[in-house]
Amino acid sequence: FYLDSSNTKHGGDENPPPYFLVVKPTEPPPPYFGLHPLPSSPPFEPFYVNQPLPQIPPPNLPLLFTSQHSPSPHQQRRARCYGCSGGSLLILVIIGIVIWLGVRYGPLLLSKETDKVGDTCPSTTVKCDGHTDCTQGSDETNCVRFGTGNELQVLTSSSRVFLPVCSVGWSQSLADQTCHQLGFRRSYHSGTELSTSLSFLSVSNQSTATIQGKVQIIGGTVAEQGQWPWQTSLHFQGWHTCGGSLVAQDFVVTAAHCFPKDSASAQLPSNWLVYLGTVSQYMLPEPLYVAQIIVHEEYNPKTSDYDIALLKLSRPVIMSIKPVCLPAFDMTVSAGTQCWTSGFGTTQEGAAEGSTNLMQVAVDIIDSGVCNSAEVYNGRITQNMLCAGYLTGGRDSCQGDSGGPLVCQETDGHWYLTGITSWGYGCGREDSPGVYSDVHSLLGWIYSKMEQEKP
Repeated sequence: FYLDSSNTKHGGDENPPPYFLVVKPTEPPPPYFGLHPLPSSPPFEPFYVNQPLPQIPPPNLPLLFTSQHSPSPHQQRRARCYGCSGGSLLILVIIGIVIWLGVRYGPLLLSKETDKVGDTCPSTTVKCDGHTDCTQGSDETNCVRFGTGNELQVLTSSSRVFLPVCSVGWSQSLADQTCHQLGFRRSYHSGTELSTSLSFLSVSNQSTATIQGKVQIIGGTVAEQGQWPWQTSLHFQGWHTCGGSLVAQDFVVTAAHCFPKDSASAQLPSNWLVYLGTVSQYMLPEPLYVAQIIVHEEYNPKTSDYDIALLKLSRPVIMSIKPVCLPAFDMTVSAGTQCWTSGFGTTQEGAAEGSTNLMQVAVDIIDSGVCNSAEVYNGRITQNMLCAGYLTGGRDSCQGDSGGPLVCQETDGHWYLTGITSWGYGCGREDSPGVYSDVHSLLGWIYSKMEQEKP
């Protein structure tokens, strides 16, 4: 999920470019850790169309020493340890602070009190959001702390709990800024460390004076175990590639564009594994195997119309796993209804990696007439599509969320599969909400295929 302050707009009457215009048709969908910004391409392309890019293992990040003196043997051992650690675990930033207060090692300053005497805060104050609301700034204090091994942990208004910060995008200037925020002159030493945390914050390009304003779970929050039990992670040749939704014991609904026709390997069921009920790519359950891939016969990769596929599993799922409800034929969702979408996709447009955690974000259903207006998608929304998100941008699905669920809760308390994450321009851009395949419009096809392929 993505949060972006870009004001990029689009126009023109051309359809979204087909999958073949941005990738080699013989290559498979991309790996979980192989997503990165596209090369030069047409300005308006669906962001959920995954690009088959080469798998690049995460680099080993050695511990850095800012001292002019050589590190001790103990420090050298730590550097080698960090440098040789595998790329399968999340590498997190730690900062060891030693302040120069006339001498190399000075006493630590006392932490600031949260509530300052005489401080005035408006009723709309949001703590740790990177913006000072109170007259003396007490709302932006006590938002940074250090955990075991001096692991940097930050509290943000979106996370609501202290989380470690990923080392990707970290720099010495950010270390200095963080230390200065705490009352120190600058940082002395920074490095990387492995962490077992399942949730983390990533560095954004926001320009603020506080570290809590520069790190965020972008546009959404981490889902809890069991919150969306029907959510699946579809792995192609060992890497998360798309999402999906369990709708019956034997069937998963996902997007057709996850299985390009020009890729024989993507059409092979044995190349896919289905992970159900997981909220972390680091804690995957036993996989489910795919017996058959059923892509809608009228799927058009040029327009993304009929972007739906059905996976028949090789064995039924145990009944304790709850599938999502399919809507009734007369059920409609009105514009303005708040629904939820979830997935393991990238947390910002063009990011190099998807999220290791299952992310969730609330989005509003947008009237199709508004979504089809010249200012938005200019007639590209068909009767088999619906839009959800915000015209102001900020909260959205993104690359890697393809095929995942858009669910809405009805008055009976049940959650219904309303949409399938399909495409959109960028991630979280203004006037570019997410576009989803309309499950209600495609309900007949789903039932007919399930009936034909019933156990």
